[in-house]
Amino acid sequence: MGFGKFNFLFICALFLLCFISSYYSQFTPADSYSINCGSPTNTTIGNRVFVSDNLASSYLSTPQNVLVDTSANSIPVSEYSQLYSTARIFSQTSSYSFKISQPGRVWIRLYFYPFSASNYDLKSAKFSVSTRDHALLSEFSSGDRLVKEYSVNVTSGDLEIMFTPSGNSFAFLNGLEVVSVPDMLIGDVAASVDHPASFRGLLGQALETVARVNVGGPTVTSRNDSLSRTWVPDSGFLKNPGLVSNVSNVNSVRYPPGGATPDDAPRSVYGTTVRMASETNPKSNFNVTWEFRVDQGFRYLIRLHFCDIVSSAPNQLYFNVYIDDSVVLPDFDLSTIFGGFLATAYFSDFVTPSMNIDRIRISVGPSGLPKVYPNAILNGVEIMKMNNSDGSLSGKDIVVSSKTSKSKVGVIVGVVVGAVVVLLLIFVLFFVYKRRTEQKRLNQSKIWIPLSTNGLSLTMGSKFSNGTTITSGSNYSYRCPFPAIQEATNNFDESGVIGIGGFGKVYKGVLSDGTKVAVKRGNPQSQQGLAEFQTEIEMLSQFRHKHLVSLIGYCDEKNEMILIYEYMEKGTLKSHLYGSNYPSMSWKERVEICIGAARGLHYLHTGYSKAVIHRDVKSANILLDENLMAKVADFGLSKAGPEIDQTHVSTAVKGSFGYLDPEYFRRQQLTEKSDVYSFGVVLFEVLCARPVIDPSLPREMVNLAEWAMKWQKKGQLDHIIDGSLNGKIQPDSLRKFGETAEKCLSDFGVDRPSMGDVLWNLEYVLQLQEAVLQNDTNGNSTNVIGELSPQIHGFNNSGDENLDTNSNTNVGQFEMSSGDDVSGVSMSKVFSQLGKSEGR
Repeated sequence: MGFGKFNFLFICALFLLCFISSYYSQFTPADSYSINCGSPTNTTIGNRVFVSDNLASSYLSTPQNVLVDTSANSIPVSEYSQLYSTARIFSQTSSYSFKISQPGRVWIRLYFYPFSASNYDLKSAKFSVSTRDHALLSEFSSGDRLVKEYSVNVTSGDLEIMFTPSGNSFAFLNGLEVVSVPDMLIGDVAASVDHPASFRGLLGQALETVARVNVGGPTVTSRNDSLSRTWVPDSGFLKNPGLVSNVSNVNSVRYPPGGATPDDAPRSVYGTTVRMASETNPKSNFNVTWEFRVDQGFRYLIRLHFCDIVSSAPNQLYFNVYIDDSVVLPDFDLSTIFGGFLATAYFSDFVTPSMNIDRIRISVGPSGLPKVYPNAILNGVEIMKMNNSDGSLSGKDIVVSSKTSKSKVGVIVGVVVGAVVVLLLIFVLFFVYKRRTEQKRLNQSKIWIPLSTNGLSLTMGSKFSNGTTITSGSNYSYRCPFPAIQEATNNFDESGVIGIGGFGKVYKGVLSDGTKVAVKRGNPQSQQGLAEFQTEIEMLSQFRHKHLVSLIGYCDEKNEMILIYEYMEKGTLKSHLYGSNYPSMSWKERVEICIGAARGLHYLHTGYSKAVIHRDVKSANILLDENLMAKVADFGLSKAGPEIDQTHVSTAVKGSFGYLDPEYFRRQQLTEKSDVYSFGVVLFEVLCARPVIDPSLPREMVNLAEWAMKWQKKGQLDHIIDGSLNGKIQPDSLRKFGETAEKCLSDFGVDRPSMGDVLWNLEYVLQLQEAVLQNDTNGNSTNVIGELSPQIHGFNNSGDENLDTNSNTNVGQFEMSSGDDVSGVSMSKVFSQLGKSEGR
């Protein structure tokens, strides 16, 4: 079959899949209740039947039956006019209860229209609404019609919604819906607006819809949304309407397989957009901004919907997306996400920090990339308030049901007291047993149990885990008793702290045999936890390499998560570059450290059956022994690389500010080239000896990578190097080093070198520095390339690199088992590429 014909069939198949996903992804809720409150009859709205709560009284628990209605002429015209004509009054705490057949998220929609009726003015009502776990409304009073929509996670078999009047007031309700939410609509992870690590735990959050906006389009009613949502126009939120143009092309919208679906947002949202009004001015430079009022003291989940219906070809539209002052999607290009297809539905989720102001600004604006026409779009916005630490969405205490009678209270108190006594007795017996067991174990010799033998696995048990299994294929790592760690660290003496990281404090320790160790003790309040602990053990128990920090042991007793490493006498590379009293390192020492770190990373990427991506390469995670030999450390964020038939791993963004690969941040697609980008930042950090992010500097200097790249592209990198290196770097060595770092920082991963190529070039940098250029008066290193003897280990005749460290005879290793002996390796073969001018 010809390539053109194959391409045609592929495109047809993709269109067919898009068609199927568009029209046959209709969600059928497992549970769906629609109640017409206070009405004697049912009401039909669209395809939903709101059942009279008189006819469905089994849902309702109230001591009184007070119904009110109003004239249809007094109700503003809307799709819910019939629903708003009646209401139920609650003069005492009352509730609706619904059986939930399938655990998971449900929508709770409360409909309010405060009309005046005989004996009741609904505008004077003041009340609270809650579930068993969440306060939805507190001291609520409505002056106009509105719908309050919530999404809560129901784990039990029923949902109770309680209405509690405030003081001598009353509560009312016109309509109520409880409907299952699609499992895939809201995931557990979203990007953090203020932190490089993603926010996890959305599945357990209660949410309140603050805004649902069809940007650039008209109102989308519940009749035209597969999940019965209403989308309002953006005109009430847009700050400068004169800066935008509206675009509509609903029929062009595609729903890609595995991407957004009609349940995420309908075609009428993705098919309308606002774009910058820059059609006639290629020098336009402004942002389009929308502003939303919010309650202070809460986090917010923000979902932004995009669909490029304005471009005529791929890679025409690059733009920046901002939430408040943070760039959440820099140089964003929708066409790259789905292989160049345009008009493809896409959304991205973000979680804000706890808000200390009463508004959220969302902006889109032109990218700073060269030769890119200034334009930006946005199709839809959803903003949802997240519950606070008390489980409340109102900011006040959760309303507790008062249905329990005094007699039941007495029974409950008796049961609780009895249970407490029993638990105390059990605790005392357990403590005595534990004390005896501990004493017996301490009287025995301190034996360290191997983490794994012959590929078997052990089970971790602690408050962080209910039997988490950690599997290993080696016997290098050991489980260490907690008392032995206490002894080694002098009971975690604060004077022995040698570092503090995201996981917790690191202590210097000395084992009973005199071995120095670094003890990393997990902090229960840390954002890192069991997953990072387990990953570190799994990774370091599989790998052994002279440029990777070795794991000696671990402990998960007594609610602890502790990792024990070989002690690195000289600390971190970062501390030798700035911020400490260490003497300045020579250029040779710095390049050798970079070479060692590159070897460690290259081994991770190629030395095992599947690549391992470090994900947190930075100078603070490159440690130095007493001889300044570099070792890569901290594998808590590491991730197994893609399968052979895949190009990337789709995963939440994690890493450190200043080092994070922007392509990985934009697309959440992780590859080995993300480590290469971070390592490129480290190279400039080594050269300039300054922090990668320094807010105290002028704006153009704050970000080291951006600042250094500007000077590198000018060919004037020598203007910004560490002052202690002035006049001490051979010009060709500096030039090659700068070129290597520049390639690592390429915008797109496909343009970056592999770590093997980076290593090759750094070896070349070192040899250019050390070369004695006797025959080269002009300093042109390529003229004497044959005289150099670089320490590049183990390239075989085919040029392939083999990193099987279990083999003693393979000359294709970077790290050879026989003391790095390179005798017999042909230097002419090694330099065949370097002799062509610029190496790799």
